Amino acid sequence: MIVTTNVLKGTFPKRMIVTIMIFVACTASFMLRVHMSINLLAMVQPITAPSSNSSLTVPNAPTSLSSTPNGTANATSDGDLIVPAPVVPDYGPRYGWNQNMQSHILGAYFYGYLLTSLPAGPLAERYGPQRLIGYSFLLSAVVTALFPLFAAIDVWIVIAGRFLIGLLSGCVYPTLHNVISRWIPPNEKSKAVACIAGGSTFGTVITWPFAGLLTEHFGWVYAFYVPAFLSALVGGVWFWLVADSPAEHKTITKEERDLIEASFGNTVSKTKAKPPLLKVITSLPFIALVLSHYSSFWGLNFFVTQAPKFISEVLGFNLTNAGFLSSLPYLARMFSGFFFGYIGDWLRRKEIMAVTALRKSFIVFSHFLPGAFLIALPFIGQDPIVTVSCIIACLGFNGASTITNLVNAQDLAPNFAATLYGMMNFLATTAGFLAPMAVAYFTKEKNTMEEWKYVFLLTAGFYIVSGIVFIIFGSGKVQKWNEIKEQPTGEAVVEPEDRSVKL
Repeated sequence: MIVTTNVLKGTFPKRMIVTIMIFVACTASFMLRVHMSINLLAMVQPITAPSSNSSLTVPNAPTSLSSTPNGTANATSDGDLIVPAPVVPDYGPRYGWNQNMQSHILGAYFYGYLLTSLPAGPLAERYGPQRLIGYSFLLSAVVTALFPLFAAIDVWIVIAGRFLIGLLSGCVYPTLHNVISRWIPPNEKSKAVACIAGGSTFGTVITWPFAGLLTEHFGWVYAFYVPAFLSALVGGVWFWLVADSPAEHKTITKEERDLIEASFGNTVSKTKAKPPLLKVITSLPFIALVLSHYSSFWGLNFFVTQAPKFISEVLGFNLTNAGFLSSLPYLARMFSGFFFGYIGDWLRRKEIMAVTALRKSFIVFSHFLPGAFLIALPFIGQDPIVTVSCIIACLGFNGASTITNLVNAQDLAPNFAATLYGMMNFLATTAGFLAPMAVAYFTKEKNTMEEWKYVFLLTAGFYIVSGIVFIIFGSGKVQKWNEIKEQPTGEAVVEPEDRSVKL
């Protein structure tokens, strides 16, 4: 179904505004997720080799740094040798949090995130997505702005704050899938889902340099204040522009509202109901979807967290000397996600392929090709440039997940898409913990290409096996357990009798 400006009487389609806001919300959500990793570099006292007259740093106590007029730090004396103390930039108070404490700060986010991934979907389906997402950003803004105060009080309050940010952010992604199921016609959903993946990647790419610039020019406290302001801004704009459904939007045209509602046919019900969880978890198409989503998320987490370690420690290539190069794999995934999303919507709109055939065909791009590159990587990846190229190709082709595992929940059950994605996301988030553990297991004795080969082959196996399972059991058809029985009202029950009397 093609929408023209004539149909919408020249107005900007509200579903396009919703799509843009989905991208903005994902960008802001990832900004709240990753900015702490940069901020910690400026908040924590660097570890230096102890000298004979060095004093112990008291954990969680702010440290004052002094420097000489020419910009070098005060020197310490060791006999006749003058050893200058390392110059530490003064970006604000620094704290003596050790590596273990820093890992608790960063990990607290994911523990909170896991807790709300599951209930967020049913909550959005029952109470509507507008308030769930809007209040999530507004409350996250308040907590983020308070982090400088938290740090001054105690490190465990910082950890609690990160846990709370994760708790609030865990609501965002499942709820966005509920927004898509209510607002976006079937032949436009791939582009909307691409905005989820693209916004996440874009948020990661821009936050690292953005937080660094704020810290260098204004101090690390502003690396909290500015993201807090942006989060509050996104929450306010979300309440202003997005409604729970087209029927509840105040300024949408009747033509567009009718067009959106007609595009769903009878697959989306206005009656609220609990998802049939037993039927969901025993559904072969859903099990196949969970496996393909998990392998895709495992691969993404592996590349984001472990690929720089591999390139630096095994190949000796320092990505920090070519910062733009480190962002290329993520940018490749973002742009390819939009490209594949456009292709998927075009194929559906032209009815060239059935939905099931479309999902299964592009598993070749999203799973099999990344697996093939990972199998080849240990044997051809001796050169750093070749290695980075393989990583770019892996994530680039995995961008096709916007028309495979990322959108398939919308096919199987539009009424419960948020619940399905919440369950998938809950399980997939465990890859964020398990992927680094797998690397640690294989590289505990040595850290060479021979040990990393097994890590790459394990990840490739996840891609390929889950892709095969999806091709066998996956589906693009609406499942029977998506149906919601309409509950007749009292008036509807007596209506036939009233008519018969009148006749």
